[in-house]
Amino acid sequence: MKTKITDIFFDLDHTLWDFEKNSALAFETIFANNRMDIKMADFLLHYVPMNLKYWELYSLDLITQTQLRYGRIKETFDLLRYEVDDDTIGFLSEQYIHYLPKYNHLLGGAIEILEYLKPKYRLHIITNGFAEIQNNKLNNAKISHYFKTITNSEIAGVKKPNPIIFKYALNLANTQKENSIMIGDCIDADVYGAIHFGLDAILFNEHQKIIPNNIKQIHHLLELKNHL
Repeated sequence: MKTKITDIFFDLDHTLWDFEKNSALAFETIFANNRMDIKMADFLLHYVPMNLKYWELYSLDLITQTQLRYGRIKETFDLLRYEVDDDTIGFLSEQYIHYLPKYNHLLGGAIEILEYLKPKYRLHIITNGFAEIQNNKLNNAKISHYFKTITNSEIAGVKKPNPIIFKYALNLANTQKENSIMIGDCIDADVYGAIHFGLDAILFNEHQKIIPNNIKQIHHLLELKNHL
């Protein structure tokens, strides 16, 4: 791997950008601004898995962007038995999209590993996130300069794990499968998606979930130094 890899493709959310921390800060701001008496610990207990569920459905084209943004908040409030009408949910969803990119916490080791890799490889992003929001995240976190190209599902027309998005990203980067590797936190979208396309992959398994032995994995970003 060390001799042939020239291009590294990263996922963004949950891989470099600390989605959970930034998401919690966004909701704290929204609830405070709207004087909503909600305990963040209780809200996040339900919202975090709910958001993951909705993103999985979205990545498989089973729901729309609008359904994702509405449903994850609606179902969370339902579980909390906190009554809100549809107009309020729509407003909160818009506020969330507004505030989320304003927070810029990165996962541990993100800057250090990007500094380590950038002189040796061409770095890229492949994300299922929405173009404007993802670009704002990269710019606000001051990491956009590390990446040669940014591929998102809106410009590719499909989402990971669809092989078309990986083909689009490689064409944009002007590189080949055998010279590239994908790094991301989702075993289905990032890892299996890449592998089925013929691209090598490493799972960022921060929470040390049990995975098949044949999947390369790291538990901390700095462990990439052992692979690249």
